[in-house]
Amino acid sequence: MNEKTFQRIKELTELTGTSGFEGDIRAYMREKMTPLVDEIDQDRLGGIFGIRHAQSEEAPRVMIAAHMDEVGFMVTQITDRGLFKVSPLGGWNPYVVSAQRFVLKTAKGNYPCISSSIPPHLLRGKGAQANVQVTDILFDAGFESKEEALSFGVLPGDTIVPDVQTIMTANQKNIISKAWDNRFGCTLVLEALEALQNESLGHTLIAGANVQEEVGLRGASASVTKFKPDLFFALDCSAADDLVTKNGTFGHLGEGTLLRILDPGHILLPRFREYLLDTASTHHIPYQYFVSGGGTDAGAAHKANEGIPSTTIGVVARYIHTHQTMFSIKDFEAAREFLIQVLRGLDRSTVDTILFDK
Repeated sequence: MNEKTFQRIKELTELTGTSGFEGDIRAYMREKMTPLVDEIDQDRLGGIFGIRHAQSEEAPRVMIAAHMDEVGFMVTQITDRGLFKVSPLGGWNPYVVSAQRFVLKTAKGNYPCISSSIPPHLLRGKGAQANVQVTDILFDAGFESKEEALSFGVLPGDTIVPDVQTIMTANQKNIISKAWDNRFGCTLVLEALEALQNESLGHTLIAGANVQEEVGLRGASASVTKFKPDLFFALDCSAADDLVTKNGTFGHLGEGTLLRILDPGHILLPRFREYLLDTASTHHIPYQYFVSGGGTDAGAAHKANEGIPSTTIGVVARYIHTHQTMFSIKDFEAAREFLIQVLRGLDRSTVDTILFDK
């Protein structure tokens, strides 16, 4: 991986923004996409997209969409002791939340914050904690009272997001960061736009990122209604399941991009699968079949308008929806090449084949 791409990944993953509060990521995407597209447009929920217009008015419309939000928390109450009760934004395993460093984001500024835990000294004779819920965990920014927290501008509705530095593993094969779900997709959008900026495409390309994916695929419904694509590609990161065995599991680090054939909200259409398989085979791109227990924005997009054939181009990562996610550079590079070649191959004839099975 070249240094420019690593720095882009580092910048995007170290930015903080949970569902509904994606402003910092949106500003970054706007700045970086602007010189690579003909225009920038935004839907009313905050999804941002760059548009490259085709020369022909009859050209199909192809949309590639990451999502900007990462999992985090919303402050719901401030206790008399100056600590915070929260509700999760996105899915969290409650057993990984305690004793971690976070950023508390307020209108007056960002403050360091940690999640509470009970030392073993205070658990002696009481047994281990059982049935922990995220809403049981308090967050502590060091304020001594509710009044002090309020004086610093902290209010219910403010957000708390993991605070993590992005680093590379010793063997230079993997990266550890927060928020690869889904700054992966944001990175991929920018890399694809750069790679294709001097090429003529057989379609109008709408490329960018949605909001509020982690809380129910909300942003995709708004953006596809606004931009009316013929085809939709979600660019997203999924959970790896390869720690104990690769036999009978889906999602293995280092084995390529994902061909996502099924999840609870989406089935990959046969004619779309054929195009993807042909592209991967022709360009010798490593891929792995993937069946998921979770969804992506493709699940919302494919039901919109008159129906939009949709798919997901993605990678897996270990330990997603936590502070520390590990992902493979090799997988990212496979996904990048896959997306670029898929976009190069889409013209009116190919899109019509996918749309109408002609």
